[in-house]
Amino acid sequence: MNIQPDKEKLLELAHYKMPYGKYKGRYLVDLPIAYLVWFKQKGFPTGKLGEHLRTMLDVKSDGLEPIIKKLQRDFPR
Repeated sequence: MNIQPDKEKLLELAHYKMPYGKYKGRYLVDLPIAYLVWFKQKGFPTGKLGEHLRTMLDVKSDGLEPIIKKLQRDFPR
């Protein structure tokens, strides 16, 4: 099985900012993992934000933040 990442979705994730709350305006990769875990416990929002928060929790849990940071540097918006 060959799994290919969706490049556009990864770039969107890398540049997506929190739209509200205490961390409004921060990139999702810069959110504390405790905040992402809190969302998981309380329930992720619906839609794109919830999908991105869920994915970012996986990214951070697996220690893959450097990949997201590299995408931000190499493909600025």
